[in-house]
Amino acid sequence: MQSLTVGVLALHGDVREHVEAINEAVVNLKISVIVVLVRTAGDLETLDALIIPGGESTTLQKLCEREGMFQKMKKVKNIFGTCAGAILLAKEVLHASEGQKTLELVDIEVDRNAYGRQNESFEKVIKTELGSMNAVFIRAPKITRVGKGVKVLARNGAEIIACEERVGGRYYLATCFHPEYTSSTFHKYFLKEALRKR
Repeated sequence: MQSLTVGVLALHGDVREHVEAINEAVVNLKISVIVVLVRTAGDLETLDALIIPGGESTTLQKLCEREGMFQKMKKVKNIFGTCAGAILLAKEVLHASEGQKTLELVDIEVDRNAYGRQNESFEKVIKTELGSMNAVFIRAPKITRVGKGVKVLARNGAEIIACEERVGGRYYLATCFHPEYTSSTFHKYFLKEALRKR
């Protein structure tokens, strides 16, 4: 049986929901996955893949920097970022807070908190390259520009809300919404990509 070691950044955000979505995806794929709750730089060293949950993007950045994680995160070959995680992956951020940094791994520009405040959160059915699904938007960013190597996987009207990039043997997946609340479809897709990159 094929196996993967998958980390979920566990400093902040909806960690449990991502672990549950991974476990559901694993049953579907019939593979073996070791899930690591990533809290230190050392936890990153054995990973095949990493999931960066939603939360508050500047808080995530500061916590990762405090733990000395940034450079080691960049070395993980497969990374999936949701909401704040997508911001952390982006090369450019509109309306960034003062001193905000990202991993600068995916050739996209995101507009931070573009969908409004917490009380303006919403859920709707969206069409994606992986099929239709309910999408939950909580203080969500919008992807305002994608580079030539980036493939769009989902839109909300004309707005890009999910994309992927393959570069130099690495794979990155970013969603503005929270797929972990409603479906394991994106997690299953991500794990399949991570298996290909082993």
